[in-house]
Amino acid sequence: MTAKIRLGLIGDNIVRSKSPLLHRTAGKQCGLDVTYERLIPRDLGKDFDTVFAEAEAGGYRGINITYPYKEIVAGRVEIPDPLVRAIGAVNTVIFTPDGPVGYNTDYSGFMAAYRSTLGDTPPGIVCLIGTGGVGKAVAFGLLGLGASVIRCVDLDPSKAADLAERLSKAEMGAKIESSSDAVAAAEGATGLINCTPIGMFGHEGTPLPAKAMHGARWAFDAVYTPVETQFLKDAGAAGLTVISGYELFFNQGIDAWSYFTGAPLDTARLRRDILGETL
Repeated sequence: MTAKIRLGLIGDNIVRSKSPLLHRTAGKQCGLDVTYERLIPRDLGKDFDTVFAEAEAGGYRGINITYPYKEIVAGRVEIPDPLVRAIGAVNTVIFTPDGPVGYNTDYSGFMAAYRSTLGDTPPGIVCLIGTGGVGKAVAFGLLGLGASVIRCVDLDPSKAADLAERLSKAEMGAKIESSSDAVAAAEGATGLINCTPIGMFGHEGTPLPAKAMHGARWAFDAVYTPVETQFLKDAGAAGLTVISGYELFFNQGIDAWSYFTGAPLDTARLRRDILGETL
């Protein structure tokens, strides 16, 4: 009998999310019967805590968490990894007999996405726009990659300052700055990162004017629906090396799958299958 695994995703703007496809396809590869449901609190007429509690009681093995709940759920789960506690955001939850346990695969997924494009080249001076849940994970990924300067940018100065303080406490040698002015923070930067929801379907636009991108070397956008955001189009036109948010999506999904099931994957085959080359 094929093992059945119930998974899900809680978030506000996830109708176009490819996470169900990734995990169902991974299940087929591993001979597992995987269901993966989109759980949108406002569409269900419930608040986050109610949806989360119902998932825990409803036979789910685990769930992913996305915008804007990654920081909220961090206060609702046990977090065994001190690094994830320092990040302060969770995107993967496993329901255990002793309660929900939280992990962060955005952190590892971003590092894999960066290395797949830029290899061992250090990030340099980075302007990071958006300091919410994914911004926190990406920022700590930048520390792990050896960034020399991280400029945390948010329209809410207190959020930028909070992330800057978290990064500084890690004492990993990078210079940490905070700002509410993306254009000023982009000046002289090596890398430009969008970790805001601006650019995704329903939130069109870009967090940084195209003219502010000139002089940088690379850009990354955490948004992957659509894959070609205005932010990345502008970066490409300015001659920057671009790293798609799809790479973060794919790599964080692989790491989340490992927490959900522990089943090994042929990741190259999974990538082909998701893109429809063999399905």
